[in-house]
Amino acid sequence: MDTNDTRLNKFISETGICSRREADRMIEEGQVKVNGRVAEMGLRVTPEDRVMVRGKPLKAKPAPVYLAYNKPVGVTCTTDPEVPDNIVKAVNYKKGRIFPIGRLDKPSEGLILLTNDGDIVNKILRAGNAHDKEYVVTVDKPFGSEFVQKMASGVPILGTVTQPCRVRQLGPKSFNIILTQGMNRQIRRMAEYLGYEVTRLKRVRIMNISLGDLNVGQWRPLNKKEMALINQMVADSSATEEASTQAAPSVRKTPKPARKKPQPPRPERKPARKGKPPGKKSGKKPYPGGKSKKRG
Repeated sequence: MDTNDTRLNKFISETGICSRREADRMIEEGQVKVNGRVAEMGLRVTPEDRVMVRGKPLKAKPAPVYLAYNKPVGVTCTTDPEVPDNIVKAVNYKKGRIFPIGRLDKPSEGLILLTNDGDIVNKILRAGNAHDKEYVVTVDKPFGSEFVQKMASGVPILGTVTQPCRVRQLGPKSFNIILTQGMNRQIRRMAEYLGYEVTRLKRVRIMNISLGDLNVGQWRPLNKKEMALINQMVADSSATEEASTQAAPSVRKTPKPARKKPQPPRPERKPARKGKPPGKKSGKKPYPGGKSKKRG
């Protein structure tokens, strides 16, 4: 196998014309040709191959783009143009197709990265790769050290227990938390389990990238120094699902009682002799010859 080859759907999506799912659909519909032949699903190609999409040659892969964006409350982290206030529309990047690395809930705000580089997305997001994400959180009522300790040690949500994390109290109702997981609405669910409701959630850092003085609704390109450090941090990260095998410990369930071993079937009774109906068992053992003992 050529070390430079790539799956066709990924090769197409990396040019920025569509997602991998859309590329799969075009391949299935026979709208993609490689070296003059209609392509099949799963085909691998190299930069030397001639790829045609809907009768037009595929453009070269664009230069990688990496953006830091201060997402406002109300913006949805989706590339779906049918969703109002989607993040692509909000960022309004005009030099090519980009997509978010991970997500922030619609009611949440703060730092999110966007890119056109699918490989770095996978390396950053895989749970087993353990990259820091830092948040400042406010809840609806005051809390103490017990709340901090429980949040830090792990909380049972979504059928599992969250991994240990760093938590520091900032005020009567606010705290700083650093996660390496990315479970759905994780911080909100953790606080809810402990009897609190999150009233504000702001992400202030992802790995080595901090929100800094970036105003709400603004974005900026990551600089060369920031990208060099990111590439160094993800150099040993897996871009595959193998990294996700380091999952959080699952909640122990009460073991089910062991099933009784099936008993072997009883041997069939011998058929009764002809002319003699089968008699009932008397419980007395007959003497040899079948005759009972006579009492004298």
